[in-house]
Amino acid sequence: MRILLSNDDGYFAPGLERLAAALAPHAEITVVAPERDRSGASNSLTLDRPLTVRRAPNGFLFVNGTPTDCVHLAVTGLLDWLPDMVISGINLGANMGDDTIYSGTVAAATEGYLLGIPSIAISLASKTAAHFETAAQVALELLHRHGTAPAGAWLLNVNVPDVPRAELQGYRITRLGRRHKAEDVVKTKNPRGETVYWVGAAGAAADAGEGTDFDAVAGGYASVTPLQIDLTHRDQMPSVASWLAT
Repeated sequence: MRILLSNDDGYFAPGLERLAAALAPHAEITVVAPERDRSGASNSLTLDRPLTVRRAPNGFLFVNGTPTDCVHLAVTGLLDWLPDMVISGINLGANMGDDTIYSGTVAAATEGYLLGIPSIAISLASKTAAHFETAAQVALELLHRHGTAPAGAWLLNVNVPDVPRAELQGYRITRLGRRHKAEDVVKTKNPRGETVYWVGAAGAAADAGEGTDFDAVAGGYASVTPLQIDLTHRDQMPSVASWLAT
């Protein structure tokens, strides 16, 4: 089995290294990841300049572009074979609820899905990163179950509590929760006296009820959320049609 790995934290990120090490004995692994941290890059493609690909001493390939660029290049010509699966991560920090809209980790997996490949985004729901090995083990367990997965492309967003594997309560199939709006921007001065702004932190969970990814992770479970890309708001189609007809 051939697996393409990517991420949004950069090719040097410890989560990516742990993931590659855990999967390497079980599959042929190729890593194509950004040259630097591209967290929050979402599904952006670089269209205004050419991209370069270089090889790190550990064999990982890195691209001066976005996570989406990495997977797109790999699948559409950089590699001379198509991967059987794309796995993005292990991200340092959760990607739950509204995070998925902004996440470069989820975007890399989404690009694999859009190109017809089963894809997984996996994140460690913590900023302390005490147990990357648990998320790596979850990825390996999902890989072992690949043979029983639905036919065709599918996209899973997985968030793993930062606990030892023995303390993980299991898996829960979840829906995305929702967050409150983000905190206000942080206004400050740079060393030159110019006013600069930092984007505010993500808001707290607004919808973290039963069945959400927030609830599963808080309960010690790995949340597994199947995602789709169709953004059509079908329930509003009749009302918009009526509005346009007036």
